[in-house]
Amino acid sequence: MSDHPTAPRPTAVVTGASSGIGAATARRLAAHGFRVVCAARRAERVEALAAELDGVAVACDVTVDADVARLAEAAGPRVAVLVNNAGGALGLEPVAAADVDLWQRMYDTNVLGTLRVTKALLPALVASGGDGAIVNVGSIAGLLAYEGGGGYTVAKHGVHVMSETLRLELFDQPVRVTEIAPGMVHTEEFSLTRFSGDQERADKVYHGVPGPLVADDVAEAVVWMATRPAHVNVDLLVIKPRAQAAPHKVHRTG
Repeated sequence: MSDHPTAPRPTAVVTGASSGIGAATARRLAAHGFRVVCAARRAERVEALAAELDGVAVACDVTVDADVARLAEAAGPRVAVLVNNAGGALGLEPVAAADVDLWQRMYDTNVLGTLRVTKALLPALVASGGDGAIVNVGSIAGLLAYEGGGGYTVAKHGVHVMSETLRLELFDQPVRVTEIAPGMVHTEEFSLTRFSGDQERADKVYHGVPGPLVADDVAEAVVWMATRPAHVNVDLLVIKPRAQAAPHKVHRTG
């Protein structure tokens, strides 16, 4: 038996961890030696994931203050990595036919949810002693506009500008602020959620696209960003499949 106690695992918090990019990121962070706090609304999913990873599960809706407070308590006094992944898109209506309730839900989750979690965990990130990293999962929709994407592009532009503002405000603090902006990622739920469970419409998004990104492609990039040396800040990483030049310009076969 070694005389040296095992060093505690640094803590990483991942929101929206019940599926897709969030779950893939949690798995990769655990493989890198992190104690992963897995947060999502669907308790049974994050509980299963946390058990798999020897992590911590927190049922958390990022739009609810009490849930976010419980998440901060579960994370503890020191957090090395925060991945703000909870979000999503709803609908593809033009602005003139916008469903205000859907816009509100997208803004509440993508923007205000990211704000709540960041505010709650920032003291623990600062307390990490120089290794703290925030990775906001944005989108190429946060860097440009496309027809039919008004509500989502507005929300993701908000995430992008929040990231830039935080970086300016925390320039003298031991916390890095980074953003990843994925393009087309084929996950089991993103487009299905966008089209209210319409599988046929969801499948058409990826039809004929040779090699859209998958969740693990983005997760690998997130973990790379979060584990750079403490003096390195990856401000923004845009990651798209080779087949996608822009939201409106995607190569399709057949």
